[in-house]
Parts: sequence; C-alpha cells; structure tokens
Amino acid sequence: MKGSRLRLIILAFLLLCAVLSIFVLYKENRNGLLKVVFLDVGQGDAIYIEAPNGNQILIDGGPSKAVLRELSKVMPFYDRSIDVVLATHADQDHVGGLPDVISNYNVGLFLEPGVPSDSSSYVELKGKIENLKIKRLEARRGMDVDLGDGAVLQILFPDRDPTGMETNTSSVVTRLVYGENEFLLTGDSPTAIENYLVSLGGLPSDVLKAGHHGSKTSTSVSFVSVVSPEYAVISAGKDNKYGHPNQETIDTLTNFGAKILRTDQSGRIIFKSDGVNLKIK
Repeated sequence: MKGSRLRLIILAFLLLCAVLSIFVLYKENRNGLLKVVFLDVGQGDAIYIEAPNGNQILIDGGPSKAVLRELSKVMPFYDRSIDVVLATHADQDHVGGLPDVISNYNVGLFLEPGVPSDSSSYVELKGKIENLKIKRLEARRGMDVDLGDGAVLQILFPDRDPTGMETNTSSVVTRLVYGENEFLLTGDSPTAIENYLVSLGGLPSDVLKAGHHGSKTSTSVSFVSVVSPEYAVISAGKDNKYGHPNQETIDTLTNFGAKILRTDQSGRIIFKSDGVNLKIK
C-alpha cells in the first residue's frame, strides 16, 4: 500500500517537472521574438500571430476544423485562450473553422469587416459569439491592435462602412509591424482595393500574404512594386479545384524578386522576428 502511494507521489512529481520544463522552454523560445505562422489549413487562410510578450491573434480560421490541429502544433497544450480573433471576411474558406476555435478557446475580442454571409459556418459563428458574450468590433482603418512590446497590427481597410460590398472586396487588410519588420496581410482583397491602398501609401513590407490564395484577381504589378516584399506567402490547398496560385501571380512576384512560400508545397510556414532579422522555418 505504502509502495503504491510512493510511486504515485513520484509519478505526480515527475509529471509536474515535465509540465514546468515545457512551460519554461516555451517562455524562453518566445522571449523577444514575434512569431507569425501561416497555418496549413488546405484551401483557405489562417494566420497565427504571437507577440514577444505572448499575446496572440488568429486571423481567419480556414475552411474546416483543421485549424484546431494546426493551433495545437504552435500553441502549448495548456494555453486555451486567444486574445483576438479577426475574420477578414465571411467566406467559408476563411471562417469555416472559427466556430470550432470559439468553442475550444477563450476569445477576448472578435473583429470583422461587418459584411455578413448566409453560409452555415458564418451563422454558427455569429451565434456562438453572441451566446458567449464575446466583445465584437467592426475593423476600420485607423484602428490599431497593440500586442505589446512594440508589436502592432494596423488596420488599413475597410476605411468606410462596407455595407453592400462583395465579401472579398470588404476584406480586412492589416499590416503587422514589429521594429524594422512588417507583414502585409490582405485577405481576399481584389486589385481594385489594392490600387486604392497604393494611393493611400504606407505599404512597404518584408512579407506579403498574396491576396485570394494567389488568384489572378489580386497581387497586381503596381501593388507588388509598391509593397516590394522580400517574401510572398501563398495559402492554398494542394491540387485545389481553382488552380490557385495562378501562374501570372507567381510571375509577378518572381519578377519583383520576392521569394515565394506556399502552404500547398511547404505546409506550415513560420516566421520569427527580433524586430530586425527574419528567420523562416
């Protein structure tokens, strides 16, 4: 009897040590680093951002609950909260996994453009947000999400009430800034919005998330020339029925010297920044 109790005590102690070791390693790995992860969710978008101080944002949730598997790979098992969830727009390939995220993580704030969809996933998502009383805001230009330690997510678009816009056109466009590094995240914004943003300025970025999964309706020559990215990330599903990414888009990015990274070829893509240097995994 005493031997069994002693073994249980030793086992509990070892388990506690293991958990503490994981926590310490996790803290050490994130200190001073911004982490931006383009999750491998198939034909869709999902971007996980973790600030140097540990604050987190999830931008979009892909088409399905595959986002949960991906989050489990980049977040410690004991962390069941996400500070901000941002849906760039209401299409299935961007919000399909968000109802499951809302159900499995405590979310502090939900941001969206304000253009609804009658898709079952979006209706379910809105219902969960209301039932759980999650704070909801409509994203507008001029708003900043201060992640702390110098990491800021700037809202660039919409800059008006997008009511009546097509969902892709209303996409929330953001620019993540940390020190000397910038990430331009465009949802499914079409060329017309890209051109408008060019006229407003403030776009140069180290990393560009190519709009609409590399479709030819986005990532125009004029836009890429102004952004001048070192890296371009295309989030698309392997052998998808849409033919994404389009060869014209690939050619445009290549012609401007951008190194192209694709989730359909590389899977999960991880950037880490100390505010000066970017590292890719």
